[in-house]
Amino acid sequence: MPPADDLTEHRDNPGDDIWVNGRPEARPIEVVDYDPDWPARYEVLAARIRTALGDRVLGLQHIGSTSVPGLPAKPVIDVDLTVADPADEPAYLPDLEAAGFMLVIREPDWHEHRALKHADPNTNLHVFGPGCPEVTRQRLFREWLIEHPDDLARYRDAKLRAAAETTASGGIVTDYNRHKEPVIRDIYDKIFREQGLLDR
Repeated sequence: MPPADDLTEHRDNPGDDIWVNGRPEARPIEVVDYDPDWPARYEVLAARIRTALGDRVLGLQHIGSTSVPGLPAKPVIDVDLTVADPADEPAYLPDLEAAGFMLVIREPDWHEHRALKHADPNTNLHVFGPGCPEVTRQRLFREWLIEHPDDLARYRDAKLRAAAETTASGGIVTDYNRHKEPVIRDIYDKIFREQGLLDR
């Protein structure tokens, strides 16, 4: 478990300088009903990543809304991949590119995060290093939503509102994430208080 201060710290919304190939074009944000095929799509991706990297895969998990049964989501599978050093791109990136992934985000100031896209199935692959608090945060958030239907409903409603607001304003996915942020942070704080990491 990462140190409590690292785990409970909320990240500021990133600027546009994170995009490797420039800011993406604005498109409508589509949030659809939960698809029971999403876990199987993750397994396809997991096999592809493990075949590409072998024992360089130090951790792999299905995260985000497609990993929570019953939760509407953008039809994009989110995956956390842990490698020895995300900043050492030559150690893993060429093999992922050969497997159909493309680097789209580089954030050296945030846990050396890298994000890659894959078209089929539609995927966001997030690359972090060992002990990264974000990997633990994502797992805790997923498990909390599975076990707390009231917060799952709150988050569902926040996602639908955020998608409508972002689409209406011509925003992109980072704007969508910013619209959801207050509810996400509130749920995280509930998790951390329950675990004794924040004062009640």
